[in-house]
Amino acid sequence: MARIRAFENAAEEASRGGVAAFGATLSQAQVRGPLHLSTGQEAVAAGVCANLLKEDFITSTHRGHGHTLAKGASLERMMCELFGRATGFNRGKGGSMHIADFSVGMLGANGVVAAGIPIAVGAAQAIKIRGQKRIVACFFGDGAVNRGPFLEGLNWAAIHALPVLFVCEDNRWSATTATGTMTAGEGPLARARAIGVPGEEVDGNDVFAVDSKSLILVKKIRDGEGPQFLHAITYRFKGHVSVDPAAYRDGEEVSRALESDPLTLAGKAIPAEEARKIRQDAEEEVKRALEVAAAAPWPPAVEAYQDVQDTGSGQWR
Repeated sequence: MARIRAFENAAEEASRGGVAAFGATLSQAQVRGPLHLSTGQEAVAAGVCANLLKEDFITSTHRGHGHTLAKGASLERMMCELFGRATGFNRGKGGSMHIADFSVGMLGANGVVAAGIPIAVGAAQAIKIRGQKRIVACFFGDGAVNRGPFLEGLNWAAIHALPVLFVCEDNRWSATTATGTMTAGEGPLARARAIGVPGEEVDGNDVFAVDSKSLILVKKIRDGEGPQFLHAITYRFKGHVSVDPAAYRDGEEVSRALESDPLTLAGKAIPAEEARKIRQDAEEEVKRALEVAAAAPWPPAVEAYQDVQDTGSGQWR
């Protein structure tokens, strides 16, 4: 969680042109493209991924840095990707919203709300056909439950008893709109159960609670009991994107949420000096990643024509 928080803080500053808090200063904004931060939601990523194996898969959202790090991906390579450098996961082409690292089973972040759900279900279908022991953890936000892929994906997973853990990372805001004002009924878990996917609700700011619930649900999936659903209630400390001041939110609401900061809560369970050392080590790691990313090479111009679909018309040339 400390690594995720330190990464997000540095990425936010790098998107604005400075990271003085990490002992470095950039002459200009280095992060290319939109930046959606998961600050405040670290306990969900950490608590779930602690129960996954390297060969297990995950799919993510446009807010996917935390999930990627929690699954074991390189912090340094992810910073390079955000900087648009050739040494990033996707050679600088994916950026923040399309982070992916197949080497640790991270099948990709996704800029389309709910689009990770059918990808996760498709991966789980392949796992079942191949008779493998892997599972898939599918992270999505509360806004996704109002989109078609939620119904289609959970329905398909339930019918075929697929090995998927659906994780609704409920930060209570769909972009700039309070989710409660646009979601009918009793919420995500009730909808999942209605489709036939059982699950649990958990305090998404309590990493130990998320870990415990995830352990139970993951075991059920591995034992062949089909898909499971985890509704983790958390809060997004930052705006929708890094340049969004989130003026549409009530200041008192944010202040109350900050009182349940997942890092603060987890820190109470260990000696204060140990907690401080963990944070310090994470910040040092991020500082090194910033230096590496800033010095990394840009992709060669010829790569603009690679990884591009050729329709045969030749017009793209």
